[in-house]
Amino acid sequence: MKPAALVATLFLSIVAALHLLRLVFQVQFTVASTAIPMWASVLGVLGPGALAVWLWREQRG
Repeated sequence: MKPAALVATLFLSIVAALHLLRLVFQVQFTVASTAIPMWASVLGVLGPGALAVWLWREQRG
């Protein structure tokens, strides 16, 4: 795997994992007095997670 692809895959995986942890532990975030809904973390797991898997599979074969 090329170094840039490896770094991108790791970064996307970490982002997806952090969103998954937010969902599991029900952590609430507020930015500038606006509550960030939990469904945003569902997108945060699916989007970067799918991109990480796609990039990893592309580099492997």
